[in-house]
Amino acid sequence: MTTAAEIMHPGAQWIPATETLDRAAELMARLNVGALPVSDESERLCGIITDRDIVVSCVAKGHDPSKVTCGDLCQGTPRWIDADADVSAVLDEMESHQIKRLPVIKDKRLVGMISEADLAQHLSEDQLAGFVEKVYARH
Repeated sequence: MTTAAEIMHPGAQWIPATETLDRAAELMARLNVGALPVSDESERLCGIITDRDIVVSCVAKGHDPSKVTCGDLCQGTPRWIDADADVSAVLDEMESHQIKRLPVIKDKRLVGMISEADLAQHLSEDQLAGFVEKVYARH
């Protein structure tokens, strides 16, 4: 049984919901990632911010990323997976919510992220094709 911990990219880092989007962009550039899990004051997941969110929901609308916080853009219920979850549970979570990145949690702490690139390295061609079809399908 392959687990989430075995396919994740380790060392993911939170960004506080109170941090501004320009700081989030700087951290993304430094870590060479396109998304960051957002934490509340108790270091609990409250969302994910992506580079696309910053561009489309802030910059393109004429807002100043040094004045908009990560928490301002977090919407909906944050999705995550336990580190011990089987890869089928990972796929179910990502496919059913049509998400491309999934935080991995162990003992209430962020331990990694699973992205499409991680899946591509660990799934069969059929599994990967099914994932792409379900995540990118229009509803």
